[in-house]
Amino acid sequence: MTTPRRRLRRRTLSRLEDPAPPQEPSPPFLNQKLLEDIFLHLSSPADLARTTAACRSFRRVITDPLFLRRYRSLHPPLLLGIFSEGIQPATAPHPNAPAARSLANHAGFSFNYIPGGTWHLCHVSDGRVLLERLIHDEDSSLIPDLAVADPVHRCFRLLPPIPEELINDAQPQHNHTSLWEAFLVPSGNQEETSFKVIGRTHNDNKIVVFVFSSDSNLWSVGASTSCAELGLTVPSRMFILGWPQYERGCFYWKEMYRNKLIRLDMSRMEFSTVNLPPGDNNGREFVIVEVGDGMLGLFCLPRDGTTMYYFTRMQNDGEGTDEWLLENNTPLPCKCNIVGVFEGHIFLLGVEKARGRVEAVCFSLEIKTLKIERVNSIDYLYVHIHAYFGYPPFLSARRIEVVSFPFLSISFSVFHAFTVLSCLWIY
Repeated sequence: MTTPRRRLRRRTLSRLEDPAPPQEPSPPFLNQKLLEDIFLHLSSPADLARTTAACRSFRRVITDPLFLRRYRSLHPPLLLGIFSEGIQPATAPHPNAPAARSLANHAGFSFNYIPGGTWHLCHVSDGRVLLERLIHDEDSSLIPDLAVADPVHRCFRLLPPIPEELINDAQPQHNHTSLWEAFLVPSGNQEETSFKVIGRTHNDNKIVVFVFSSDSNLWSVGASTSCAELGLTVPSRMFILGWPQYERGCFYWKEMYRNKLIRLDMSRMEFSTVNLPPGDNNGREFVIVEVGDGMLGLFCLPRDGTTMYYFTRMQNDGEGTDEWLLENNTPLPCKCNIVGVFEGHIFLLGVEKARGRVEAVCFSLEIKTLKIERVNSIDYLYVHIHAYFGYPPFLSARRIEVVSFPFLSISFSVFHAFTVLSCLWIY
């Protein structure tokens, strides 16, 4: 009986001992996938840059190319500036002012790294800039040399000239080219490095469109038409087209002296016309938009420049009169002119008087929300401007295949780390 009592005593003593204090729960482990999901919800590039500097693990996640690709797919490019003797960044109180400052300080908008002398701006789209250089000599063509540049990464691509035999086959030799314009075809994809360029020639009676593809590095004839084929009985000297607008796979030009738009369908490579709302054609400005379900939308700014009117109509490719319905109107902050359409925004130029000064001011009108924001003040009153949409340097993807870096041959990772730290300092 003695042995069991001793065992019982030991068991009783063990029960009377103080229990060990509870351990504090360890902090949750944030794996890379969870960190990515958190960082993808940072809508401001400034917040993303600050997060990069917080610790090494955060920086490793954010600078990963796959994360940056996902981030760009969720956050549309930002309006960062207007071209006017270089780039004029968006200024406060515009919400993109910090990112615009970062871009202006690091990108190569002088284009002095492209050989061949002085290049002039033609068009801007998807972070790419189309430039032209006209050679003035007896043997030179009216068609200039062309180059496409990525100003953020300071790289470029020189385009080959349009072959003479292609030009001669597309338009008779006695009808010499009198007008020329070139522009990029918007892709809407912020990751592609391939691109297309349109070259439009216009002689006395014929419009010809040439298409360059960066994939093949070749020019081809895209489409051609004449005033007669378009049903326009207007003297050739009065057949003048405005700047091109792009919407859902089609380019549109306003015909200056008629209530019509000229449309180029890029998928079918066919020209056609669109009738505009009736009214005084003198001084009215138009922006075409597509609103889905076979409907076209149209913004109209009358000559007084104080109110923007929005119309819709059913798409009608057959015969008959186009019916336009006035949907709404938007008062403008001052008397304005339409000077460009880029990335879902209409750009307006007006004149403001403040503190005894008169200055030209650029505004943007977002097409979906009709929200108007002041972008910046510019030095001149332009008929047409080019807006630059993109990302701060540390977020930007290359927009063309790299042909030349003008300065030191540094690796992209070193360049990327430098721009992240520089952007953080600016923010």
